[in-house]
Amino acid sequence: MKTRIQSYLPGDHPWQNHIYWFETIDSTNTRAKEMAANGAPHGTVLIADRQTGGRGRMGRSFHSPAGCGIYLSVILRPECAAEKLMHLTCATAVAAADGIENASGLRPGIKWTNDLVVERKKLGGILTELSLKSNAMVDYAIVGIGINCTQDAGDFPEDIRSIATSLQLSTQKKPDRAFIIANILISLCDMCKDLQSPSKLLPRYRADCITIGQEISVVRGEEIRHGKALDIDDAGGLIVVFSDGHRETVSSGEVSIRGMYGYA
Repeated sequence: MKTRIQSYLPGDHPWQNHIYWFETIDSTNTRAKEMAANGAPHGTVLIADRQTGGRGRMGRSFHSPAGCGIYLSVILRPECAAEKLMHLTCATAVAAADGIENASGLRPGIKWTNDLVVERKKLGGILTELSLKSNAMVDYAIVGIGINCTQDAGDFPEDIRSIATSLQLSTQKKPDRAFIIANILISLCDMCKDLQSPSKLLPRYRADCITIGQEISVVRGEEIRHGKALDIDDAGGLIVVFSDGHRETVSSGEVSIRGMYGYA
């Protein structure tokens, strides 16, 4: 698989010789953090055929069976303060959507902040993590992407079967995982050129974000508040007007769209 991925990349792609392929791994993000802490360079790519401990946001697991999906993480070393990367998850989601579209012709939408969706079902997700130096500058960032590729409906666990989809289900064609991975890596590398210029990246995120304009629920612990999503701010936060008329920018917590993922 590694050789096939490299064959689809331009010969001068700067990450060409920093690709690691694993038949089985606990989590590409977890291993990437270990490698980054030990000095792995910018553009180090980890890809697995199967994850035994795939992770999503807020401690959730990400179902990662062998031969069915794309599970990859990239180590980035932007030279900037952490506050300059508040939009990293948004930027990564757009790059992933670009890669999928370029490879398959299908462009997924994005549910704030990190879900890739097709027809209101989850196609994949993004998990970004930062490590800081003692001076609050970024030591490294990990961008993780998981995409369902060849699953049929019955291949998903029963508890997510009604809310999950795959590229094969969405396009009615069997996707070439190596080709899609290569296109995502090209898009991620391009993203890095403008990573510290959110004004260039966030308009594209807003265009893809299906959460804007929707009636939503914001969940933080035991607290649930209902409102409407208005926009995305310049740091990637979700601007919400709540049912009492209060307007607030949400930067953390779980956001559910009414009628999606089982929320009524």
